[in-house]
Amino acid sequence: MAEKPEDLHLPTTIVTKMINDCLPTTCKVSKEANIAIAKAASVFVLYATASANSVAQKSSRKTITGSDVVTAMGEMEFDKFVRPLENSLAIWRRGQQEKKASATALKDDEVGTVDEDKQSVQSVIQID
Repeated sequence: MAEKPEDLHLPTTIVTKMINDCLPTTCKVSKEANIAIAKAASVFVLYATASANSVAQKSSRKTITGSDVVTAMGEMEFDKFVRPLENSLAIWRRGQQEKKASATALKDDEVGTVDEDKQSVQSVIQID
């Protein structure tokens, strides 16, 4: 848990960057609005986390999964976000699988190189 209440808030600079990235350049946002949005985002994250934790506990688990978050969004009546979140999770999972597959392929390549090196060393030893 957080030691201070301030630790429960998202960094204002990151939230400000997110706000500026999604608004047209002609739109200005006051410092007060940035702080208010950052606090609202922090409250939303805490609420979503608590709801997802409840879903996980109902399933007798201690670990919150992406599916728990999707279910929690529905329970929190944020149905509008369920489909985009499911799509984002599917894309993320696909990326993780590809990353794992490329790491496995790289590892297999390294093992093949080591085997080739052993064979060449063995052939040098046999020649002498």
